[in-house]
Amino acid sequence: MRPMYRYAILAASLLAACAPIRAPQTLPAADPAVAATDPVHAAPRTAGVAAANPYAVEAGLEILAAGGSAVDAAVAVQAMLGLVEPQSSGIGGGAFLLHFDAATGKITAFNGREAAPMGATPDMFLDANGEPMSYWDAVVSGRSTGVPGAVVMLGSAHARHGRLPWARLFEPVIRAAEDGFTVPKRLARFANGDFAQSKEPDVRALFSRPDGSPVQAGDTLRNPQYAATLRRIASQGPRALLEPPIRDAIIARTHQEPRAGTLAPGDFEAYQPRISGALCGPYLVYVVCVPPPPSSGVALLQMLAILDRTDIASRGPADPQAWFLFAMASRLMYADRDQYVADPEFVRVPVEGLLEPAYVRGRAELIGEVAGPAPAAGLPDLGLGPDRTREAAGTSHFVVIDGAGNLVSMTTTVESLFGSGRAIGGFVLNNQLSDFSYRPVVDGKPVANAVAPGKRPRSSMVPVIVLDQAGRPVAALGSPGGSSILAYNAKALVGLLAWRLPLQEAIDLPNVIARGEETFGEAPKLAPGVLEALAARGVVVKPGRGEESGLHGLVIAPDGAVTGAADPRR
Repeated sequence: MRPMYRYAILAASLLAACAPIRAPQTLPAADPAVAATDPVHAAPRTAGVAAANPYAVEAGLEILAAGGSAVDAAVAVQAMLGLVEPQSSGIGGGAFLLHFDAATGKITAFNGREAAPMGATPDMFLDANGEPMSYWDAVVSGRSTGVPGAVVMLGSAHARHGRLPWARLFEPVIRAAEDGFTVPKRLARFANGDFAQSKEPDVRALFSRPDGSPVQAGDTLRNPQYAATLRRIASQGPRALLEPPIRDAIIARTHQEPRAGTLAPGDFEAYQPRISGALCGPYLVYVVCVPPPPSSGVALLQMLAILDRTDIASRGPADPQAWFLFAMASRLMYADRDQYVADPEFVRVPVEGLLEPAYVRGRAELIGEVAGPAPAAGLPDLGLGPDRTREAAGTSHFVVIDGAGNLVSMTTTVESLFGSGRAIGGFVLNNQLSDFSYRPVVDGKPVANAVAPGKRPRSSMVPVIVLDQAGRPVAALGSPGGSSILAYNAKALVGLLAWRLPLQEAIDLPNVIARGEETFGEAPKLAPGVLEALAARGVVVKPGRGEESGLHGLVIAPDGAVTGAADPRR
């Protein structure tokens, strides 16, 4: 049994094994109208939450036990993560959510990605000499914050799939914020960190002891400001975050120096979450579903499609050739992703072309016996320059399944650690706009992911839901980790679906990320002989990059039994 802070997954059928974590003893019966539907979408008999912190798991389970849906529980989980894991996500950030409706078998994608203000300009992250400002200067600037979308996105999902009143969903976290919670090791680690945001006065004020020193693991921390903010959102609805007085406080804080931003009331009034069908593609005998752009889900589907044209499935995690194929497919995927994926309302994203079977086959045929130079982007030249954006590894992922079989897979972020380092109302503000390309033009060509007014930056966040050929959910998972999210998710899916490992073992597999000329990851964790064999094939895995994936997920057996897993790295 892992320590409580590392093991954050509960399902009703697993309560005896998870006694250290408080959980409901019973769950409400499935809605008869749902239970009587086509057996293809029959409801599981168990419900559960996989999240990055036990407080968040408990909040979700409390809502499920009260009769809430998966979306209801997701609202509680996100609100709690903003309290106990604020370095990664929160109500001041954005998210992508996939929802599987057990009654209809439909998967809906909700896009709560932050939006640039109308006052944004393509050169807003360039200095006086026309060169990109430093990453940390951009992050802690007022220019880095976009209109936060996570809460209104959850509000839209709740309006469609919620069961409990909106206000009820915030009760667990308001209690915790007012009564106090035990500071987890990860929050303490970053509150004591030596990076720009941890030194910002807002972060120091929120996460300090009475004597002004940073909080330590095991301390009791209260956040009455956050409780007050949530009470307003609970009573006035999800758009309360985008209306006075919260909106005005966000604007005022981002207009302060250094490098003041341009957020204005009209930006908040205009913001709406985008709602669409999911983007789905085949892998082996499964259907993998992800959000459409500006999420990079299309890139994950392309990588899986490339691997499907190799023999990786007949190999295994101890086989060097399996990891060579994984690395080569990863390089091809990132080359296309970096060139083409952006906000489709502003640029053409060739989604169909990137997944077209003949094109994918051609990309797979570029994989040789040894690694050559970094591959270039494919497809007909659209006249675009490559995007070399640096993406932070903050972020969180969680999965919820309710007793009726409805599923939520959600990746959520404030972008970097503690976002921009600026805070109001007990929560940190995102620095999501630093996910745009700092250079609007590269090699004389416009960059698809350049800044534009109202545009949403490209995201590596890719929540996943996997179906079988009959449309039944098989698994749901996702990870934080910046641009490495794509490799983390792909590794877990290959381990689970191709190598038929239990989900926990698939998550535990070493992380290997190949992008451009560089391959890095958890070299010491690779099976004996793999590192040397990869080097002989021209793939040198460089360790020491702090590969902290945060994969969380669950699998659903044909009889409805639910098994979850959490990433030991977090």
